[in-house]
Amino acid sequence: MSPADDLIPLCQSGDLQDGGRAVSFDVNYAGQTCRAFAIRYEGQAHAYLNRCTHVAMELDWQPDRFFDDSGRWLLCATHGAAYEPDTGACRGGPCRGGLFKIELVEHDGVVHWRSQYHLKPLDF
Repeated sequence: MSPADDLIPLCQSGDLQDGGRAVSFDVNYAGQTCRAFAIRYEGQAHAYLNRCTHVAMELDWQPDRFFDDSGRWLLCATHGAAYEPDTGACRGGPCRGGLFKIELVEHDGVVHWRSQYHLKPLDF
């Protein structure tokens, strides 16, 4: 299997705007289907499991809305935890470590994500 074999098309590059709406998708994590989301921050696409590290609840305050009003932080609507959009590191509020990052590859105007085998917990 080549590295490109596990790439799954997610969306067009233009669907992700800096500090804007996310694109949600499903992943298999720990044997269950979970929601994940992709965002763009400072020109780069990033994706995470949609699960707060404080309590395993989805972060978005409205469907596909994760950024605060400034477009600087990803916020947990339930607990107020603030995460860095480019690393997933928790920088405020109740949380334990960082978000689970999902590897993205962007080429030819399409954002792809790597299969569930590339979900990585971040230790901060």
